[in-house]
Amino acid sequence: MPVIEIIDLFKIYQLGEVEVRALNGVTLTIERGEFVAVMGSSGSGKSTLMNVIGCLDRPTSGRYLLQGVDVASLTEPQLALVRSRQIGFIFQNFNLLSRTSALENVELPLFYSGVEHAGEDHRAARLLEMLGLKGREQNHTNQLSGGQQQRVAIARALINQPTILLADEPTGNLDSKNSAEIMEIIRRLNRENGITVLVVTHDPEVAAYVDRIVTFRDGVIISDERKRARPPDAAVPRSSETPDATPAPGTAGGVAARRGAPPSPAADARHAA
Repeated sequence: MPVIEIIDLFKIYQLGEVEVRALNGVTLTIERGEFVAVMGSSGSGKSTLMNVIGCLDRPTSGRYLLQGVDVASLTEPQLALVRSRQIGFIFQNFNLLSRTSALENVELPLFYSGVEHAGEDHRAARLLEMLGLKGREQNHTNQLSGGQQQRVAIARALINQPTILLADEPTGNLDSKNSAEIMEIIRRLNRENGITVLVVTHDPEVAAYVDRIVTFRDGVIISDERKRARPPDAAVPRSSETPDATPAPGTAGGVAARRGAPPSPAADARHAA
């Protein structure tokens, strides 16, 4: 079963007498474990698609199946549970509470998920340690650098062990060194933990990390390509893999998931307890 299946999706906004078709009949399938970049210029529809996939907005028409469930059939409380339990969000501006500790920021989704979690502090601390922030747990986020804040945001996105990670321009406010480190972390989570990752970006350097690039223009998909990605040499050691790229079979996607690498210490992100 695909983790995300979108069929003939429309999102139409009415601006006075002008009808804006942010999504214009989009069909797209994403399999479990894929690492996908959604690209396009401003106003192309990529952020609207991300909002629909993240259950932050409802489409005007068409179908969106999330792990086989038709999202249109869910009530607002049910959608809130889906967002808190199945989807992790990473934002360009971090969206952290500035006068709250890193540990408390990571734990915040546990409160909204409505599920009792034993050992909350322990699991949050394990995630921060895995992301290179051991010893920074009690620092307020306004005492951390931009790269450190984005690591806190990633830990927060992972605390409820989501199956899907949505990242909206996750390196937009970072320098090149921190951007490479953040993308390598996200790539490792995909490879080693099997988390399905969608990244909205306009940056080709970010897109270099993914397996598949879906490009939007004027609310429609104009290309859908798969490739075997290798991050830039400055970010990770050289790999024996040779990158290649082949067109996906139509804009509907539907390509089998790439299997994750053997378990490693990073797998603690899904099972930190």
